[in-house]
Amino acid sequence: MEKGEVSPAAEPADGALGGAPMLDCTGACCHGGAKMAVLAYSLGKREINHHFTIKNAKLISLVVVIILLVFHTALRYYGGGDSCERLLSTGRYLGENVWQPSGCMMHKYKSIEAKTCLAEKRVAFIGDSRIRQLFYSFIKIIDPSQREDGNKHADISFEADGSSVNVDFLWYPEANNSMKERLISWTHEGSAKPDVVILGAATWSIRFHSGSSESLQQYKVNLTAIAVHLEKLTDHGEVYWVVQDPVNEQVLSENRKMITNQQLELYNEAAVDVLNSSKRNGRSRVKLLAASRQAALETIAQSNDGLHLPESTMNVGAMVLMNSLCNKLLRPIDGSCCQTLPPPNLLQKLSACFFVGSAVALLVLHVLGNNHHRRPASPDVESLEEKKPATAAAPLSPKAPFQALCKMGIIMSYFYLCDRADVFMKEQKFYTHSTFFIPLIYIFVLGVFYNENTKETKLLNREQTDEWKGWMQLVILIYHISGASAFIPVYMHVRVLVAAYLFQTGYGHFSFFWLKGDFGLYRVCQVLFRLNFLVLVLCVVMDRPYQFYYFVPLVTFWFVVIYVTLAMWPQILQKKANGSGLWHLGVLAKLLILLLFICTFAFSQGFFERIFSIWPISTLFELNGSIHEWWFRWKLDRFAVVHGMLFAFIYLVLQKCQVLSEGKGEALFSAKISNLLLFLSIVSFITYSIWASSCKTKTECNEMHPYISVVQMLAFILIRNIPGYARSIYSSFFAWFGKISLELFICQYHIWLAADTKGILVLIPGNPSLNIMVSSFIFVCVAHEISLITNDLAQVVIPKDSVALLKRLGAVGLLSLVVLVLAKGSQPTPGD
Repeated sequence: MEKGEVSPAAEPADGALGGAPMLDCTGACCHGGAKMAVLAYSLGKREINHHFTIKNAKLISLVVVIILLVFHTALRYYGGGDSCERLLSTGRYLGENVWQPSGCMMHKYKSIEAKTCLAEKRVAFIGDSRIRQLFYSFIKIIDPSQREDGNKHADISFEADGSSVNVDFLWYPEANNSMKERLISWTHEGSAKPDVVILGAATWSIRFHSGSSESLQQYKVNLTAIAVHLEKLTDHGEVYWVVQDPVNEQVLSENRKMITNQQLELYNEAAVDVLNSSKRNGRSRVKLLAASRQAALETIAQSNDGLHLPESTMNVGAMVLMNSLCNKLLRPIDGSCCQTLPPPNLLQKLSACFFVGSAVALLVLHVLGNNHHRRPASPDVESLEEKKPATAAAPLSPKAPFQALCKMGIIMSYFYLCDRADVFMKEQKFYTHSTFFIPLIYIFVLGVFYNENTKETKLLNREQTDEWKGWMQLVILIYHISGASAFIPVYMHVRVLVAAYLFQTGYGHFSFFWLKGDFGLYRVCQVLFRLNFLVLVLCVVMDRPYQFYYFVPLVTFWFVVIYVTLAMWPQILQKKANGSGLWHLGVLAKLLILLLFICTFAFSQGFFERIFSIWPISTLFELNGSIHEWWFRWKLDRFAVVHGMLFAFIYLVLQKCQVLSEGKGEALFSAKISNLLLFLSIVSFITYSIWASSCKTKTECNEMHPYISVVQMLAFILIRNIPGYARSIYSSFFAWFGKISLELFICQYHIWLAADTKGILVLIPGNPSLNIMVSSFIFVCVAHEISLITNDLAQVVIPKDSVALLKRLGAVGLLSLVVLVLAKGSQPTPGD
């Protein structure tokens, strides 16, 4: 481990839980068993911290990534890694009606999308009553109002209103000469050929011939003759053979008892043998649709007559077909099955050249010989107060920025492979209470296990704010990967956590400016660089707009607003306010003006959108060509920053007036006031949870959220800080994550989640629990390293000399203009 770094739970030198003072205390008041327990607890933590450092963790994660890359490359080369084949053949149920193909994501198509995809196309379903079921499920995607008309043994035609989509069902219950003649008619020169053919048959052959072996042999002969013409049709369009679904033998009627699962399996084997006998480039030209059979194996017991499947199961087959046909055309973000990779654009190619050039420069400097550099202490993004090291850090060597850029290039390659290249698998989210609440219990236990004494006991001290950011970020991560936004009570509580981040933004920056009065350009550039460096790199490498990473634009915007509010005339600092109490009214007046500014924008959406739709501002705030997402995010937590600034002002004034008792072990207020505030805080927590649980829609809840979220934040602060013993300890586990919370929030988009947060990255197929553990381990290591890289580059990119800084800003402005011009007119398809 490098000097100045600590492991996630490194113990402080003094006052640690396992230190001598603690043992002396317990010896005076506890029996031998308690002393042994405390000793074992302390030794256990020391042993973990000694062997498992962050440096070792990163080396392990690098080795794991290399092994996984080799494994997935080999899997795709030797194991049939084509996502279309997996979509059509295998999968599993995540819930009652949620189907998950093996290793890829299936988009849920809506009517407008289906009509767009199938415009000017003819689709033909050929077969028996089970194919007719599939036909109806398919056209219900196109037109949800469609119902079965009761026409059993006849052809059925469907044409979508207001579109050129044509879907036909042709009644051919057996694979015989009649079916063959129909297919032959489509192969003639000049005939109107369907663009998509879906067919299948077997149950009528089994039924009419009582499952005889002769019937099976004739089925093979007929299908062999039919296959020739199916292959000809593949030259014009796509052909799918539907593998026979199982039956529920116990509830079959007497005249269907001969249709057994054993017989169906024999017919399926015959069909697969015939259709796979002629392949092109190692693949059958006729695609086998077996996913519906996989789904039916789990749901056939719900069949009313034992032969026809429940509607939900047929919907799986229809949606699989729609994904197979349309994903490569419409390219939905959450439809990774059957998608071809787009080629890198110009900016992505230039970024790759830049990182390669940095690696070459590093190699040249290494050959020439340069001393190793030492990383300076990493400052906090909110206050930028550096933790002074025990010894002065050596200045960065010329090799340092190229080393940082080289590491960044390697990390960006991993990002690209995870979420842009077809290397690793992706699966969709599925929410259950256990997938959200059980991980919460795990991290709570770890947070309690790694607790330490604080170095200071002031309200919202550094360790405590890092702890706050840490546990909030972990909750938000679990919320995202579990898909818990589908559960409104959880959604509303997480909305409070996002507001709390903005509250801390207002609190931290106001405190810094009020106490230090440093409005210099250097600090502003440092904050903006640390907030935006990773996101701007990802915008280029991952081809995503700035607003896609909505939290960073939000925090950046509010930092600029805070800076302008406090820096404009008259600048009011604590030193000036100490001379006259009237200056305090000046601060309140500034906050009131800011509040009016916010209300003006909030109640005039048209004005807001006109302002932020002006180029080049629109480049930063538009998503999918619209400013609406930025409007929604901004409005949702519009008062949180003002609340944080006001709280910081009141707290610092009370602190200066010595109204608060912030000594070790002391309650923040008198006993009566403390008890009253604690009671009110607990009541507000319970009341909010009841209200969140009673909300009917997210829209209804979001309307109230900006006005009441502050009550929850204040309640937490009071509960956490009023008791003296609560201010005296903190969780080093949560605090460690809090120091890299920004990087964790951004990195999750592509290397923990997948498909731009729509799905989950699958590094370990077939074992969801192990996959989450491995991907989380790599994800955290990457986020920590990016935090250090950002710190290194900030020292180089943002010089303290004003003249040098202005030159750098000019160069950055020119480069930004070039990038905006290159990116102008491109319309990527971002996610939420």
